[in-house]
Amino acid sequence: MASRVLSMRIDGDLLDRLQAHAAKRGMSVQDYIVRTLIRDDFDERLKASVDETEQFYTAGYVSPSAGIR
Repeated sequence: MASRVLSMRIDGDLLDRLQAHAAKRGMSVQDYIVRTLIRDDFDERLKASVDETEQFYTAGYVSPSAGIR
């Protein structure tokens, strides 16, 4: 996967907090932000998947216990 550059303007207080959080984990601010974004993206995809599954079962298509004896 090719990497690209993203430039951001961040408030000084926010940058200080990000640096503190990153330092606690032994990471650079850049790595901390990237990992946070990846985690948030995963959380959103997981929630969407759970919501779709719940809709599937509540729509009456299949009982959650179907096929279980």
